[in-house]
Amino acid sequence: MTQFINAKESLVTEAIDGTLRTAGDRLARLDGYPHIKVVIRTDWDRSRVALVSGGGSGHEPSHAGFVGSGLLTAAVCGDVFASPSVDAVLAGILAVTGKAGCLLIVKNYTGDRLNFGLAAERARAYGLKVDMVVVDDDIALPDLPQARGVAGTLFVHKIAGALADQGADLNAVAEAAQRVILGVASIGMSLDTCTVPGSPKEHRIDPGMAELGLGIHGEAGIEQVGFSDARAAMRTVADRLAPHAGSGPLVALLNNLGGATPLEMAVLAEELVQSSLGPQVELMVGPAPLMTSLDMQGFSVSVLPLTPAFREGLAHPVGAHAWPGALTVGPVAVRPLPDGLTPILPLPSEHPATAAFIARCCDILIAAEADLNALDAKSGDGDTGSTLAGAARALKGAMARLPLADHTQLYRAVGQELSQTMGGSSGVLLAIFFAAAGDASAGGADTVGALLAGLDRIRQVGGAKTGDRTMIDAMEPALAALPGGLAAAAAAARAGADRTAGIVRAKAGRASYISEAKLAGHNDPGAEAVALLLERLGG
Repeated sequence: MTQFINAKESLVTEAIDGTLRTAGDRLARLDGYPHIKVVIRTDWDRSRVALVSGGGSGHEPSHAGFVGSGLLTAAVCGDVFASPSVDAVLAGILAVTGKAGCLLIVKNYTGDRLNFGLAAERARAYGLKVDMVVVDDDIALPDLPQARGVAGTLFVHKIAGALADQGADLNAVAEAAQRVILGVASIGMSLDTCTVPGSPKEHRIDPGMAELGLGIHGEAGIEQVGFSDARAAMRTVADRLAPHAGSGPLVALLNNLGGATPLEMAVLAEELVQSSLGPQVELMVGPAPLMTSLDMQGFSVSVLPLTPAFREGLAHPVGAHAWPGALTVGPVAVRPLPDGLTPILPLPSEHPATAAFIARCCDILIAAEADLNALDAKSGDGDTGSTLAGAARALKGAMARLPLADHTQLYRAVGQELSQTMGGSSGVLLAIFFAAAGDASAGGADTVGALLAGLDRIRQVGGAKTGDRTMIDAMEPALAALPGGLAAAAAAARAGADRTAGIVRAKAGRASYISEAKLAGHNDPGAEAVALLLERLGG
């Protein structure tokens, strides 16, 4: 996989420098590149307990992103997924530790424990007060004697950091950190493995599967489970966490492992609230990339019982740019639509012939979904069929509330329904089309006249005309031929749609951004949809 890096050997040092340049003078690094990679606060005066953490890189924004007031004093960075050296850890300790002492917060990996532990011993030999806590929050492998430290480590940073910032002594800070460690539990799930720079990607997760309990260094999880959707995935994670969550209020940390989109993470946040743990979750950190695993397409959830002391520590202000805050989980706020936008619902009425005709149109578009998507994929984003089919399904579902016996009101009702259920510009244009047809019908126009009025309106609003490679290329000749019957309209629509294959310069819509080479030889999907609809209605 191609990545935006220069060389794997310089990746971490270049990334740290990029972080420092955009940190607003709040961070600095020790002069020890490339072997010593330590990020420290620029405003630190050694008067309080220092908090030092770190580990392998590839987990950004951890750990350098959490250096700042109320959180870490220094972050010691190793190479990708590699523990920092003893000398690097010692350098970090010596750079920030004063008379108040230093607390090392270490994730439970052998290299980190050994290197941080030895560095602590060497620092004590210098006469410094140094304590160390080891985070083991991963519950994925219950039989493992020493559980891994993962994203729950950030709760330790935050709560211990708040106490240190308030002037607590080393013993109090270390004891608070240990209480967090005893309470926090984490587990992750991913649809794919991460891509380690300079190494071939491991493909061990089959399509349709998800891996539960994998490590932040890409280690295999406890098992692979079938994947259906975000809801089922979050339910699985919540069920695994439930025995460790107690019965009281919780704070949850929803962590993006690196490759999930913000849209996906927002869905997962909703599903976490709706899960078995949801009634207990009072505060949430994230969703956000907090402790990532490079580009892993996954997420993790960490939960911590919300004691009064922990609540106070989470609320303490911080100066680290990557900490998103612990925000209250509440109901979805809904406000009424502004005056004039509240839909005026027409009186429903029955008309079996009209209902059958609309249902037939909808079924045709639903059946054509895959073919239209495939056609659109050749010159667009491959969603024309899904957009039309989704609108058709919604329209069929709304049939019982449509004024089927009053065609003037029916045009307007269909337009309103499409404006609410059909995405993209096509939905807006067709809503305008039917609204204008309804206005024309109210003024006495017959069916053809009403539809032609709708066509005129979308040409005015959308700016497209025949020859611009849009649905109008099929719609305009079809409506012109409609007085001669449905078969004539279908033939005219087909001829218009087929002509679009020779139009290699679109002048409207998304196709106008596509190169001539990709447009040549392919019908416009909107025009093709019009032609298919009329052909199959006539067949």
